[in-house]
Amino acid sequence: MSRSNSSGKHSTLLWYHIAALLTVVAWGVSFISTRILLDNELHPIEIYIYRFLLAYIFMLFISHRQFRSHSWRDEGLFILCGLCGGSIYYISENVALEYTLVSNVSLITSLSPIITAILLGALYKSERPGSGLYVGSAVAFIGVGFVIFNSSFMLDIKPLGDLLALLAAVTWAIYSLILRRLNVQYDALFITRKTFFYGVVTAIPFLAIEPEITPFSQLLTPAIVVNLLFLALFASLLAFLLWTIIVGKLGAVTANNYIYFQPVVTLIFSAIILGERISAVGITGCVLILAGVWLSDWLPRRTLKKNNL
Repeated sequence: MSRSNSSGKHSTLLWYHIAALLTVVAWGVSFISTRILLDNELHPIEIYIYRFLLAYIFMLFISHRQFRSHSWRDEGLFILCGLCGGSIYYISENVALEYTLVSNVSLITSLSPIITAILLGALYKSERPGSGLYVGSAVAFIGVGFVIFNSSFMLDIKPLGDLLALLAAVTWAIYSLILRRLNVQYDALFITRKTFFYGVVTAIPFLAIEPEITPFSQLLTPAIVVNLLFLALFASLLAFLLWTIIVGKLGAVTANNYIYFQPVVTLIFSAIILGERISAVGITGCVLILAGVWLSDWLPRRTLKKNNL
């Protein structure tokens, strides 16, 4: 490969890395929007359904020509996308917050990049991640712990909530691997729209456990409208669309490593919007996350370069 072609390829990949960062920024800020909606007396499952339903409606304006997949098997994979990347992930994460500490949920759900690497290695022996990726992931995960315990080092073990958080981490890893397969046959718009559709459909039965539904008139208050639109348009529609493309271009493992940045984003915007304090512990965590993500990308390339010499 010529130097100019190689330079062009690296430049293109850089844009996908930037897109991954922007996506994680949207998801990091979404925790704050969700907190605001909860403070306005919306319920966790309600918030999720409104978020995905609005995103699906907007998606119909830009993707409405094809509605059926190529086979029933593929349709089953799209249902799994709706479950693993939608209803099960978000509902288990939100409900976990009612049974355990926020710090526990944040830490456990950040296991998804490591779980993704393990599942990928188990399913595709030819694509087993090297030791460099595990080293980088471990450093980043330690950094996540520092960020989450920015204001407190208390870790309270509460099995039900922690198991629900672990379920969320596993389902997101499965979702990323399914995307890897669907990206071969379908475009990002179609995959994203189908994920939203089945995410809403599979979440409706969960409404039975909600104590009550928020009156429609209350949904029209400015704080609720603004935050729901942010969650639907940016944290769902745009973020999921970009994520589908990113996983196809960078791979499930590399893409998921960017999830380690999510607690950093939440930490920074919580300080800006909610006035929460950032300690030296939180700053140390941010540095470790940056170092871990860089190592997980640099070490495998270094090993590959050595093997080719």
